[in-house]
Amino acid sequence: MRRALTLSTAAAAVAAVAVLCVAFTAGAAAAPAAAPAAGVGPAASDAAAPAEAVGGGPAPPGGVPSASAAECGPGDGTDLVGCWNGTHYEESVDFESTDGLNETQLAALTDLTMARVEHVRQRPFKEDVPVETVSRSEYANDTASGDNGSEAFRRWNDQVWEALFVVGEGTDANGEIDSVFGGAVSGFYSPAEDRIVIVVPDGESPDIDPSTLAHELLHAMQDQYHDLTDPRYLGVTQDGDLAVDGIVEGEAVHVEERYAARCADNWTCAEASEGGGGGGGGSAGINLGILQTVLQPYGDGALYVRELVDEGGWAAVNETMNDPPASTAEVIHRNPDYEEGTVSFEDAATGGWETYADQGVEGAETAGEASMFVMFWYQSFEYRYPVLEPGASVRENVQIHLDAEPELQTRRAYNYEHPVTDGWAGDELYPYRNGDRDGYVWATEWQTEADAAAFRDAYVRMLTAHGDREYDDGSVYAIDDGDDADFPGAYGVERDGTSVTVTHAPSPEGVLELRPDADLALPDADGTDGSGGDGSDTDGDDGDGNGTNGDDASGENGSDDEGNDSNTDASTPGFGVAAALVALVVALALFARRSA
Repeated sequence: MRRALTLSTAAAAVAAVAVLCVAFTAGAAAAPAAAPAAGVGPAASDAAAPAEAVGGGPAPPGGVPSASAAECGPGDGTDLVGCWNGTHYEESVDFESTDGLNETQLAALTDLTMARVEHVRQRPFKEDVPVETVSRSEYANDTASGDNGSEAFRRWNDQVWEALFVVGEGTDANGEIDSVFGGAVSGFYSPAEDRIVIVVPDGESPDIDPSTLAHELLHAMQDQYHDLTDPRYLGVTQDGDLAVDGIVEGEAVHVEERYAARCADNWTCAEASEGGGGGGGGSAGINLGILQTVLQPYGDGALYVRELVDEGGWAAVNETMNDPPASTAEVIHRNPDYEEGTVSFEDAATGGWETYADQGVEGAETAGEASMFVMFWYQSFEYRYPVLEPGASVRENVQIHLDAEPELQTRRAYNYEHPVTDGWAGDELYPYRNGDRDGYVWATEWQTEADAAAFRDAYVRMLTAHGDREYDDGSVYAIDDGDDADFPGAYGVERDGTSVTVTHAPSPEGVLELRPDADLALPDADGTDGSGGDGSDTDGDDGDGNGTNGDDASGENGSDDEGNDSNTDASTPGFGVAAALVALVVALALFARRSA
C-alpha cells in the first residue's frame, strides 16, 4: 500500500500503475496533424524522435530490430518485434476513430498498438494483455470505498499533508487523495491481474485514447520483464514512491512520446474523441497541491529516461529499472549519483506526546524535494502568497512551476526545481499525537548551510503569510485559529548548520513539549505589531501584477479571462474537453480570473 499517496484499499489492489488524464491525453499523441501540447513547440518532436532505427538499421543498446511486414504472419508475435497476432506495426486500423469501439475493434486496436509499442521500445511482448473498460463513476466508487487503512494511518497521514501546507487542519487528506485519483485517472495496468483497464465517460460508448493504451501497454511490458509486484517498485516513503515512479512512469511517457512522433510523421493513428479519451472527471474538489505532487514522475521521469536512452540506449533504462531511483531529487536533477545526507533526529518529547511507531518508517515519512517544491508553490496558487520568490508577483510565483525548460510533446512538463529546495539532502517527518491533540516534528538536512538557510527563510515566509504578525527569531510563532485559518497553531523553526527542524503543535507550550531541548522561547504575551511579517506583504499585488512586475507572459496586463499567458489558456490545442476539465490549465485560468 502506498503511504502518503495511498489510494483506498480497493484501488491500491488494482490501480498499481495508472496514467492520469491531466494534461496527458493530448490529441497530438494520436492525430497526424495535431498541434503540440500546451506550451510545447515543434522542437519537442526532436526529443521524441528515437535513437533506434525506424526503417531498419541497428537497434540501440538493449534493443532488438523490428521485423519486416513479410516476416509478420498469423501466429507470429512473441519472437518478433513489431508484430503481434499477425499485425505489423506499419499497418493501420480500418475504422476512423476510437469512439464507441466494439470488442472486435478493441482487439484490433490492441494488437496494432502492441506491435507499435514493440517497435518503439525495440523489445517483444511475452504474452497477450487483456484490455477492459470501466465507467468513470464505477472507477470512482472503487477508489473511494471509505477504507483508507486504519484510523491511526489516516490521522498520521493527515499530519503529513498538513505539514506540507497542502491539506488544511480538519480536512481528510486520504479523501482528498482519493478524489484526485478518482477524478483524474484515465487508465491503469494491474500487475496483480495482468490486465489493463481504461476509464471511460459515464453513459457513453467505450472510448479509447491510443496514447493511453500505448502508455498502459508499456507498463504491461515492464511487468513481463521486471515484475512490477516486486517490492523494489513500491517506495516505503512518499519520496521513495515518487522516485520509483520516475523510472516506471518515465519510461511509459518516453515511449508514448516516440509513439506520438510517429503518429504525427508516418503512421496512420486512430484519433481520440473530442472528449479527450480519458473520461476525466471535473476539476471541482480536486486538490491541485496533491495533483501536482502526483504528476512529478510523469514529466521529470520522462526527461530522466530520455537522457538515459540518449547516453546508454535501452540498456541504460533496463539497468535503472532493475535499480530504481531512491529520491525525487535524483529524478528532478537527472543524477543517478545524487548524494543524500544523514538526518539527525532523536525523540525527546515530553508531556504525553508519542509518535506512530507502526506507520511509515518507524513513525516517519520522507517528503522529498518534489513535495517540498509543491508545498511552497501551492501557497501562491491556492492562497496567493509569493513564497518561492517574495520579490515577484503572485502570478510570477505561479508561473515558476509552468516554466519548465525541457519540453514534452504529449503532455505538459512542469518545473519542480528551485533554489529554495534544490539543496535537499534528506528529511524525516514525524507526526505525533497526544490525546486528541496532533503535532509533528520535521527534521530536514541540506547539502550546504546556504541551502538550509534558503529553505528556512522560505518556510518562515510561508508561516508569516498565513499568520498576522512578524516572525521573531528564537521564538515560537503562532497562527491564530480564525475562521479562514487552514493551518492554525504554533510553529518552531530552528536551523543548525545544514539542518532545519520544524515543530508544530496546537499551542506554543506544545512545541516546547515536543522539542524540550529546542533553542526557542515562548512568544510575548502581547504578540507583535501584526504588520504581516516576512514575506506576507504582497505590496498590494492581488495576482494581476497591477501593470508593473506582475504582467503575464503574453505581455498584456491580466485584466480579463482572455488575457492570460497561452500556457494557462483552457483552449490550448491538444486538450480534449473532458481532460481539460481536470487539467491544471483550467485551474490556472480560474486563478487568473479571481486574482484579476
